Amino acid sequence: MKTMVVMPTYNEADNLVQMAAELMTLELDGLEILIIDDNSPDGTGQMAEELATQYADKLHVIHRRGKMGLGTAYITGFRYALEDGADYIIQMDADFSHSPSYLPLFLEKITECDVVIGSRYVSGGRVDERWSPWRRFLSWGGNLYARIATGLRIHDTTGGFRCFRRQTLLELDLERIRCEGYAFQIEVAYACQKKGFRLCEIPIYFEDRSMGRSKMSSRIILEAVWRVWQMRWRYR
Repeated sequence: MKTMVVMPTYNEADNLVQMAAELMTLELDGLEILIIDDNSPDGTGQMAEELATQYADKLHVIHRRGKMGLGTAYITGFRYALEDGADYIIQMDADFSHSPSYLPLFLEKITECDVVIGSRYVSGGRVDERWSPWRRFLSWGGNLYARIATGLRIHDTTGGFRCFRRQTLLELDLERIRCEGYAFQIEVAYACQKKGFRLCEIPIYFEDRSMGRSKMSSRIILEAVWRVWQMRWRYR
């Protein structure tokens, strides 16, 4: 069985070497990594190429011409993983907000689900203690808003740590997914729920990045606010 970890990157040179090493030390049979780099000015793309040489046939790299958005990066990665014959596709951040140590739990849980979501908002899940009250409210409130607006039954609608069965992604119309940022995660979950797939959540600890800069922006937040209503119309 092949499992491919899909990781979009932009200016993650400080994290990439350690992340690749920790993923490889998991010693999961058939584990491979796909890095999709958007022409990072900090040299992330070149570092990814060096890692591809180090982990021959286990680490793959896609270079894109510029910063084209998280959603399109994941769609590109999903397509590559499917064409490469992956049985399970895991999406995660490269900044250690998502710990590689959860991957064995994801792969255990996916045997009874179609999608596994690493959740900050189910029992046992939590976020970094360093988060400000405003950031906690923004994240929690955004999830509540998305659930009310879309009718999603999962608790962490914006979480980006997920595992998909191959057949799940094959049956989704990836061309239809248009959102970016938080809204991309909401739309994919919504599309899966509309298809009748089984979405399961496992609790995770979401740790704030220790190196590099967050990609969060007011544009991403605003997009999520209005896109949820648009997706309800498009998936009606």
